[in-house]
Amino acid sequence: MRKRKGYPVYPLTAAQKFHFFYYDFCPKKEVLNIGTSLTIETEIDWEVLKQSIYKAYDRAESMRLRFAKDKEGTWYQYVVAKEERDIEFVDFSDRTMEEAESQMQKWTQVPFKRQDSPMNRIVMIKMPDGFNGLYLLIDHMTADAQSLICFLKDVIELYCSAKYDGVPYPKDMASYIEQVKKDLAYEAGSKAQARDARYFEDLIDHMPEPIYNGLRGPKRLEDQRKRTGNPDARAAVNVSDSVDSALDIFHLEAEPTRRLMEFCETYHVSLVCLLLMGLRTYFQKMNGNDDVSINTAIARRATLKEKKSGGTRIHSFPFRTIMGEDKKFLDGVYEIRDLQNEYFRHANYDPVAYFAHRGKKYPQKDGATYEPMALTYQPLTLQEKGLDKLGGIRYKTRWYPNGATTQAMYLTVMHRPEDNGLDFNFEHQVKAVSREDLEYLYYYLCRIMFKGTENPELTVGEIIRLV
Repeated sequence: MRKRKGYPVYPLTAAQKFHFFYYDFCPKKEVLNIGTSLTIETEIDWEVLKQSIYKAYDRAESMRLRFAKDKEGTWYQYVVAKEERDIEFVDFSDRTMEEAESQMQKWTQVPFKRQDSPMNRIVMIKMPDGFNGLYLLIDHMTADAQSLICFLKDVIELYCSAKYDGVPYPKDMASYIEQVKKDLAYEAGSKAQARDARYFEDLIDHMPEPIYNGLRGPKRLEDQRKRTGNPDARAAVNVSDSVDSALDIFHLEAEPTRRLMEFCETYHVSLVCLLLMGLRTYFQKMNGNDDVSINTAIARRATLKEKKSGGTRIHSFPFRTIMGEDKKFLDGVYEIRDLQNEYFRHANYDPVAYFAHRGKKYPQKDGATYEPMALTYQPLTLQEKGLDKLGGIRYKTRWYPNGATTQAMYLTVMHRPEDNGLDFNFEHQVKAVSREDLEYLYYYLCRIMFKGTENPELTVGEIIRLV
């Protein structure tokens, strides 16, 4: 396929294929839906907001993305010139907050048509609590959390610029297609790709086989060993036979969050290093293994053009650390930081190729894995990125679960707009991980992180014993 409806078409990128990989075998096609709302505590001029949304569509190529399949069944993408469909308006002001949020959750569980169809839906919403704004539903193959936040911020800045004197018109977005072309050139056998492949293949080839660490201990691995009759099995099946999911959110208050952030500033590490150190120490405590592997997401938005081009750019890789109990907590955090920096340098590599290479070296049956969970830290909030121009007007953001996941457990850590405290969003398969499991993990994760940040010279073993 060269053209579709008069527009040039482009193959899918590695990041898009990664989503397609699990979309394809997931019975619930809403698995790729991301639903969110952004509301501000002020009256809104709905006509100006509608025109701001149309302008934001004009400025963001990835929001005008379409997919099409050729005769062989290969998917392509293309960008249409304009979004002309009507922007819906729903007045929830005569209903309860519960009814309004339940309706938005229902919207989030309706999958998009894939062929030649818009991959997002925007509804202007008037809420019962006096907050007003918009609900956005978007397909993960066209956006990740960062590009979604970038788009919402653009709508608001366009609105404020039209509505309030002295608010400047926002700077242009970057081209999505330009970044797609760069990604495709990288994937077409570039030197950079060969270098990145060598890095990750060496990581797999020159280390012993990883080992699965269970959320509440080694029971899953022991069950796998009995089931397969292999007493040395090191991988386990951690998903259930149902993709039905729930979202459980735990809130860390502003003051303890500030203490964690201060530690990160003092020692020049990012919060994700601290989260990874806390999680791996928890799994070490529960399973008695020095060797811990967790999937970690990398946003691949180092340049300004990457930050402002929209689309989905996340690559996810297993992040493995081997730390004896005699290692100091701070040294462990530094080790994670250095390894993270290496990952960033090679993160354009295709995660599907990574798993394929590992699968060749250590073949597994029935989807057994070494990673009990995945972690994403989302540092970007609307607060620091332009919404401070609203002159103290309060605003809220909400994420709505789509009700399906192919992973046992996925943790997204984000800052709350109201007070910059942390929200721990656990999306999990209902049959694989219980709310009680998550409460247990969250409780010990916080204890480990606070014990370690207050006494960074303590060893991993001392922290395990103290908590």
